[in-house]
Amino acid sequence: MRSRRNDRRILIYSHDTFGLGHLRRCRTIAHSLVENFKQLSVLILSGSPIIGSFDFRARVDFVRVPGVIKLRNGEYTSLNLHLDIRETMSMRASIIQHTAEEFDPDIFIVDKEPVGLRGELLQTLKTLKRRGTRIILGLRDVMDEPRLLEPEWQRKKAVPALREFYDEIWVYGLPQICDPLEGIALPESVRKKMVYTGYLQREVASRGAPPRGRWARPPRGRGRSSTPPRPGGSSPYATRSSPRRTRARGGAARGAARGGRAAARRPPSRVR
Repeated sequence: MRSRRNDRRILIYSHDTFGLGHLRRCRTIAHSLVENFKQLSVLILSGSPIIGSFDFRARVDFVRVPGVIKLRNGEYTSLNLHLDIRETMSMRASIIQHTAEEFDPDIFIVDKEPVGLRGELLQTLKTLKRRGTRIILGLRDVMDEPRLLEPEWQRKKAVPALREFYDEIWVYGLPQICDPLEGIALPESVRKKMVYTGYLQREVASRGAPPRGRWARPPRGRGRSSTPPRPGGSSPYATRSSPRRTRARGGAARGAARGGRAAARRPPSRVR
């Protein structure tokens, strides 16, 4: 029973297919949380094929679900397994749900995709909501243009999921910089769930400029659809620096980490 536990648990979902952005963000959040709360364990669910190449702090671990990759035509296919995509997605959904039921988190943080990749989170969201888990959607501060994002969310039925399952929407940024959902038709009940956390901080090794002529892929996002490699800059695959501290608003995180089930509303914290 969760009420009899001495520890606190947070489950983070990242649908990663190929890129690094989602994984690095989730890892940064997980590391910051365990640094600040000593009785907290964080488990990351990810489909990234390279998650095992990263170092993780104590009390942070991951479960890798079978990988998929997005083709240029927008369709998905299995990354390594010679399986139909429907079989792969069914397997992923089953692993995610079983992990969530066994881990029994106090908080479930979903990165970017409200219903998961092709709806693979829906059953897990229903299960955790019944258990009283606090469910958070985490968004980067810059999303796709409204003309692209709105029809995508309509197709995925994201807004009904936000209304039914989610307690808060954390925007990793500041309101004076960008509103990632500006121009999206959202009911007021959903918009009120938005909380700006400030920006995530990471340590970056300062060893001067990289050698001339080195080729690297700039971390622009969008996975394989990024621009081709070009000279200059440091490769994101070579960067393993640990984040120093993220001060996310975390009313829910603080409440769960200290034993509370619900967190009081408060203004967003400053980023250090």
